[in-house]
Amino acid sequence: MGHRNLTEAVTDLERARQLVRVEAEIDPHLEVAEIQRRVYAAGGPALYFARVKGTAFPMVSNLFGTLDRAKFLFRDALEGVRKLVELKTDPANLMKRPWRYWNVPLLAWNLRPKFVRSGPILKHTTVVAQLPQLKCWPLDGGAFVTLPQVYTEDPNKPGWMKSNLGMYRVQLSGNEYAPNEIGLHYQIHRGIGAHHAAAARRGERLRVNVIVGGPPALAVAAVMPLPEGLPELAFAGALGGRRLALTRGTDTRLPMPAEADFVLSGYIDPSRTKPEGPFGDHLGYYSLAHEFPVMTVDAVYHRPGAIWPFTVVGRPPQEDTTFGELIHELTGPVIPTVIPGLHAVHAVDAAGVHPLLLAIGSERYVPYAQRRKPQELLTLANAVLGQGQLSLAKYLFIVAKEDAPHLDIHDTAAFFRHVLERFDPETDLHFHTRTTMDTLDYSAGMGLNAGSKLVVAAAGPKRRELGTQVPSDLALPAAFGDPRVALPGVLAVRAPAVSEGDDLAPLLDALGIAFRAPNSALAGFPLIVVADDSEFVARTLNNFLWAVFTRSDPATHVHGVGAFVERKHWGCRGPVVIDARLKPHMPPPLECDPAVSKRVDALFARGGPLHGIC
Repeated sequence: MGHRNLTEAVTDLERARQLVRVEAEIDPHLEVAEIQRRVYAAGGPALYFARVKGTAFPMVSNLFGTLDRAKFLFRDALEGVRKLVELKTDPANLMKRPWRYWNVPLLAWNLRPKFVRSGPILKHTTVVAQLPQLKCWPLDGGAFVTLPQVYTEDPNKPGWMKSNLGMYRVQLSGNEYAPNEIGLHYQIHRGIGAHHAAAARRGERLRVNVIVGGPPALAVAAVMPLPEGLPELAFAGALGGRRLALTRGTDTRLPMPAEADFVLSGYIDPSRTKPEGPFGDHLGYYSLAHEFPVMTVDAVYHRPGAIWPFTVVGRPPQEDTTFGELIHELTGPVIPTVIPGLHAVHAVDAAGVHPLLLAIGSERYVPYAQRRKPQELLTLANAVLGQGQLSLAKYLFIVAKEDAPHLDIHDTAAFFRHVLERFDPETDLHFHTRTTMDTLDYSAGMGLNAGSKLVVAAAGPKRRELGTQVPSDLALPAAFGDPRVALPGVLAVRAPAVSEGDDLAPLLDALGIAFRAPNSALAGFPLIVVADDSEFVARTLNNFLWAVFTRSDPATHVHGVGAFVERKHWGCRGPVVIDARLKPHMPPPLECDPAVSKRVDALFARGGPLHGIC
């Protein structure tokens, strides 16, 4: 059976030597986050911090630090979840192999929460100020909850069947919050938004429970991209291997997990907002302070021996990378059943997840054509961009499975080589302008939730050989320099820093002259990246993915040599040029506090309390 609560999970990991207890006092202000980042990067164990400065509660991190550890936590239930996914993918499997699915009725029974009269969560109460005040990055606006599970119900149809459990950012302190107020930041296209809107239409407060800790399955359920109609509480039961116990205690407030470690119970007044942020986010930059809902906290419950779990986000990869890997493993087989003709989709973690999608689909519309071109792929691309959180993507590269049946969608370098060998910049770039965007993405400079998208589709045989060396006779204009090959077919070039009112057009005109020259070597570079630091962009694949796709908005920063507009279609006759420089309107990249880094160095040094952990 799965873990009933976080304490059981911690004990299980410690018994398996996958968790280390840290007895030295650790500061939640920057220090504990720096420790977590280092241990995660080294593939180290989960960490239990027994003594945390300023609070009586211990903290635990890196629970999901590796995919193997995540699978270990859910080892008793993963096979059952796979069976449910298999039946969702193809219900006929039940008739084909009934012996494999003999226990499906029990698995389905676990989907339904059970209500109990009481539970450990109701044993004690505290106040917001007594909770661990975790601050991860120097410019963060205060302390944050980084593994929250925010629970709401549909005001029009109360009850767990129409509930939403999401991992939405929660700010505990700072800014203009009163002692009983916390900030609640949720991004566009999140389930809580529909509940918030319904409460506003009804002119009433929206009840909210912020859950911290509890069965580990709850945290995974809160980030799962589940289809509408399947509550996250149900999935938590399936992944946890047991029905989720819920309690209301003696009042009529929202139900809360009986085995949760903490629950902050309160409400949102739909008419009230306060500044929330800044916060060092998973794109690798700060999301800035903006008006977001403020939650009034009625009560803070905690169980005996409560543990405060946390994670740290920042430029990928971080611990949340494991969530993505686990989600793909569990839900990957369902994709073809949702969008016929689509074989696989990969949200690229190194690019910040939402900015870049890779997809493989079928191209079957005109099988008799002598020269195939993207057609069905465009239909599939529109369907992908209409699916839940996939709709927040900025760049979608989609290719035909028939051209390379064994292409691995997770081999990003091979995927880009395949696209760059085949796409036609005159016909295969398709823009969606002035549309919705990830709340955390500031690249467009158009405010929150606004930007554009670009679909790059490729089908048919190779049309070019890709360059792998900088041409020896390349003559760049004076403003450009230090050309580097970032990937086969991708040339990164240093350009002047962007200034307010910067006009790239004259520079691109000058650059275009160099790439219009009749040079066969230049023809092998269909993509040019203009960067502040071309050596950085070309140093690693992850640098290329992060810099290019987090620092550019397609409609604003994708240019081309020999660009034209024909019947409102944009294309170019030479290389595509992406301006991947940092823009003045963008928030700064995340950087550690040097003094804190030095202090943590001492903790890991020989004789320090963390020496030898990783």
